Formats: sequence, C-alpha cells, structure tokens
Amino acid sequence: MQVSQTGLPGPLLLRPKRFGDARGWFSESWNARTLAVEAGIATEFVQDNFAFSAKAGTLRGLHFQAPPSAQAKLIQVIRGAVLDVIVDLRPDSATFGRHDAVTLTAEGGEQLLVPEGFAHGYCTIEDDSLVFYKVNRYYDPATDRGLLWNDPALGIDWPFGEDRLTLSDRDRLHPRLADLPTFDWSATS
Repeated sequence: MQVSQTGLPGPLLLRPKRFGDARGWFSESWNARTLAVEAGIATEFVQDNFAFSAKAGTLRGLHFQAPPSAQAKLIQVIRGAVLDVIVDLRPDSATFGRHDAVTLTAEGGEQLLVPEGFAHGYCTIEDDSLVFYKVNRYYDPATDRGLLWNDPALGIDWPFGEDRLTLSDRDRLHPRLADLPTFDWSATS
C-alpha cells in the first residue's frame, strides 16, 4: 500500500497495490494490521456505505458529523470517478477553513482517508459512479451537519458550473464556514 499526504495535514491518499494477470487483478483494499505498522493508521471502522450517482455532476456534500459522534471516513470509488473535496474544520489547525481536492477513480483504485474534523463532499465526473466508504462511528442524525458547497470563503473549484450540478435541497441550505459553530474535535464518543 502506498500512503501519501494530501495538501492538508491529517488526510491521507492510499493507493493499494494491484496484482494482475490474464484474468484481471487482485487488490487488498484495507488491512488494519499492515496500515497500523507501515503508516500509523489505527482506525477501526464500524459501518460501510455505498452511494450511487446516475449522472456526472452529482454533488454530495459537504458533510460531517459533529462531536461527540465525529467520523473518520475511508472513501473509494468502485465505478466511475469523482472529485473528492475535504475542508479542515479544526479551529486550532493552521489550515482551518482550507480545502483540498483529489480525483478518485475506479480505474486507479485510490482511497482517501479523511480524519475527524473535516467536512467531506464529492462531485461525480462520470455517469454511473458508485462510491464506497467506511466510517469509524455509526451514523448519528443528532450530530449530522453540513457546510455550504459553494461558500465563497472556501473557493472550491468544482468540475462543473452550478447550472450542470445536481444537489439535494438539504445540501443547498448548509451554512457557510463563518456561520458554523466552533466544535471541540477532541470530544468524541
């Protein structure tokens, strides 16, 4: 497994090795023991999720769970491709309010490990995209939050203009970064 830093401290880009032959390829997408030893990653995941998007330009996010139920996520594209975006929400971080974006593809097999304290979202850049992700805490509707996808303070360069995006009504109504309360990310259950 190749592990590299993103443009923000904390999130990691993982590239599992693929072993191919005439039949195709095999890849070990997660091995807790190996990643704990090689990269210091000791996240225990408790829930797996799938999200299918029929059309390119489907934007989901920016989502997070607030403390005490904050979630770390491991995101992988099973089919298609997405531009995956993370925003640092940790108030004591030197990169608070900054974002980073990476392209995740089924063909490339990249994974993004997003720690607690980050908002996360993605925009599909291919039709029929299927995203799989693991989380380290169960879904908690009481702490489910969001950040406005097009907040000018974030300056995210999404791959399509607003006229070509498909969003939920909920995602259109999230608050801007300046309107979010300050969360204590060390207060997790």
